[in-house]
Amino acid sequence: MVAGGEGGGPQGFVFRRLGKPEELRAAEELQRAGPSGTEEGPVTVPTLRAMQDQGGLVLGAFADIYLAALSVGFLGWDGTALYHYVQRFLVRPEYLNHGLGRRMGAYLRDEVRQQGIDTVRGTFDPLISRSAFFAVHRLGVVPDRYLVHYYGQQGGNEALDHESDRVRWSWAIGDPSGDDRLAPGAGAPAAVDPRFRDAPRLVETEVVESGLRLPTAVVEPATPFAQLEIPFDIDLIRQHEGAGLRRWRHAVRDAFRASFDLGYRVADFAVLRDAHERRSVYLLAAPAATPPAAGA
Repeated sequence: MVAGGEGGGPQGFVFRRLGKPEELRAAEELQRAGPSGTEEGPVTVPTLRAMQDQGGLVLGAFADIYLAALSVGFLGWDGTALYHYVQRFLVRPEYLNHGLGRRMGAYLRDEVRQQGIDTVRGTFDPLISRSAFFAVHRLGVVPDRYLVHYYGQQGGNEALDHESDRVRWSWAIGDPSGDDRLAPGAGAPAAVDPRFRDAPRLVETEVVESGLRLPTAVVEPATPFAQLEIPFDIDLIRQHEGAGLRRWRHAVRDAFRASFDLGYRVADFAVLRDAHERRSVYLLAAPAATPPAAGA
């Protein structure tokens, strides 16, 4: 799942299910033009057609005839209940700051509700700050499982990061109390609760010669609230500290697995300002802690 920040921009988007062959081809092309750093191949036209016609949802947002955003998903079954599983959710790069991600999320929610389903699930790469911020803070999804090497090895020999770790999330859309966060004109993110802002960081880091942060150690959570830091911009790590990408991958993996094993939950995601630096953190709460809801 990838979407961008919120801001002003075109409001004349048209949202609809994709059906024409040329629309499905545009959906495949948009996936190929998506954010850098992912080795996941596109969902191709024949599969998109099958998903759309057999209970899945292939949804688009158009600026005139131009496909600006896409959501691709299908019905899932966990043995007790049906849910909608999001395989792709992305916004064309030039529309990342037009508030389109939020509106696309609201459209997806409404379409899934019309199917009589009250839960949406999916995954994202835990190192991608923009995905975590959008999914956890904007939509209010709850990461509930860390999946190690979910897709197996990705990329060729030249790839810097072969390990396809993912965080699985669940989004409860049956409760309309969470709809405010996707309403038009929803406000800017609230200040981070001081209990989180002052909480210890599970991934200890240092600034290296390039000016970027790399992990130095991982500690288990032992307080009611904790921060789990990830790179603010993973693309900068790829470009300037390629050898450090593996350090980030393993540090975040160890911190997440230790936290989930101890019953901690992800309460929110935030970008904190530390002097002149921006730092991306998952905000974790112990089982007995009662933090405010994400995005509150």
